[in-house]
Amino acid sequence: MKGRTIVLDHLGGREAAALLVDGRLDDLLIDDDSAPRPGTIYRAVTDRGMKGQGGMMLRIPDGTAWLRNASGLKSGETMLVQVTGVPEGGKAVPVTDRILFKSRYAIVTPGAPGTNISRQIRDDAERERLLAIAQDEMDDTRGLILRSSCEGASEQDIAEDIAAMRDLADRVMADVSGPPEMLTEGDGPHLLAWREWSAPTVVTKPGGFAREGVLDQIDALTRAEIDLGEGFMTVEATRALVAVDVNTGGDTSPAAALKANMAAARALPRQLRLRGLGGQVVVDFAGMSKGHRKQLEQSIRDSFRSDPIETSLVGWTAMGLFELSRKRERLPLARLLREA
Repeated sequence: MKGRTIVLDHLGGREAAALLVDGRLDDLLIDDDSAPRPGTIYRAVTDRGMKGQGGMMLRIPDGTAWLRNASGLKSGETMLVQVTGVPEGGKAVPVTDRILFKSRYAIVTPGAPGTNISRQIRDDAERERLLAIAQDEMDDTRGLILRSSCEGASEQDIAEDIAAMRDLADRVMADVSGPPEMLTEGDGPHLLAWREWSAPTVVTKPGGFAREGVLDQIDALTRAEIDLGEGFMTVEATRALVAVDVNTGGDTSPAAALKANMAAARALPRQLRLRGLGGQVVVDFAGMSKGHRKQLEQSIRDSFRSDPIETSLVGWTAMGLFELSRKRERLPLARLLREA
């Protein structure tokens, strides 16, 4: 199967969405009711500050939340916050007070006035067209970001999207008084797929995961070892970090090591994304000369540049391991499959 295909289905009774690129699973979203969805907006009450960490614990209807960079806040204040990721086992829900109202074409930013257009849209005439649409729908009191998906989209679709997010933002941001409450829930997998992915083909008929080969590819993700063609790597999650080990197999030559490491660099973002792994990631690449590190680092940067999940490349440790830090936006696939 050539091209991009979105498959909307259910897995273990949970809503799920898969993105296939040339028949290969490129992204996977599975709903989970054990934690608030990222994007959920709460009216919260500040509880206590955490000395030395610069953050504050908040009370929300589902328990506790953690707000970083909470200087100037006092206990008992009411505020609006938005879930930014998934909580680590037993920990508070991570939230931010910089709230976004995000849809397919538009992101409304109440706390950051001004209109911005995605840098990926380079055509001047198209940028002027989009700016004119934005000026018709927005005033200067709110912020707006027009996403790259706006390019070539109809004026009506973009305008309706802006208006929907603008009106939702006005309703939610005005609802600041009262006890802790969920004001709007984050999008589930099917809406996220519509919002974040683009594909000419969308499969919605039940059983699509089985027919399109998604189930077989999910099954492969339950195994630690990944065939790279040029060697293999293993990906294993521990309580403290995600450990990645790259091997060449039988060929231990410098050329084989470089090929295996380059293949691992290309595969790593997709594997972490599909497996829902984040936090600290440590990669033990196959032994190679330090002279090849710069070439490998460039490959790693290129691979993660198009990945939608925020990742910080830390660099090499004294032991010759490569470290990176990845935002926890999803629950681990292994946990979701266990609970399904």
